[in-house]
Amino acid sequence: MEDVSSGSVSGRVFTVPNVLSMLRLLMVPVFLVFVARGDDVAALVVLAISSITDYLDGVIARRFNQMTKLGQVLDPAADRLFIFAALLGLALRDVLPWWLVAVVVARDVFLLAVGVVLANHGYGPLPVHHMGKLATFCLLYAFPLLMLGQAIPVAAPIADPLGWAFGLWGAFIYWWAAIVYARQAARLTANSTPDELPESDTLGR
Repeated sequence: MEDVSSGSVSGRVFTVPNVLSMLRLLMVPVFLVFVARGDDVAALVVLAISSITDYLDGVIARRFNQMTKLGQVLDPAADRLFIFAALLGLALRDVLPWWLVAVVVARDVFLLAVGVVLANHGYGPLPVHHMGKLATFCLLYAFPLLMLGQAIPVAAPIADPLGWAFGLWGAFIYWWAAIVYARQAARLTANSTPDELPESDTLGR
């Protein structure tokens, strides 16, 4: 996970962190197939490998000053796609209700609309808010816990309640963060100029 709080951001494409992020993206369809088929152990292995590459790309980007604009897009995109793949795969198996899929997807559609409004006023992405990061964290923990409960029934009495707690709180905070971003966007477009917007890695992470 790239951190842009320090160091310069370059326009390079083929860096080690970017390659790792691309590998994470390639893992998403594999992960989705495993989840949809009910092969939760294999899905969890893929997710663990993805988490390791996510950690490594952040460490390498910071230590060797390889933070890039492309990495700022690829890294959160991989997180979102893994969340969506888990949602879709578990919903297809009736482990999750479709309304939860709709809630999470609608939030990203809403933020896409906010991004379009900002772009029309000459602004780039909004600065990352801690609530957006917290929501992503919750959702990325929720679905592996639910899959663990499916893969190992003896763990279900603990994994399922924890997974649902992370999932529901994550969905709630996900929307809370979206409202914060929307309010920030409304203030910016009404009262400021594009030059006043600080740099950020992605909208609504």
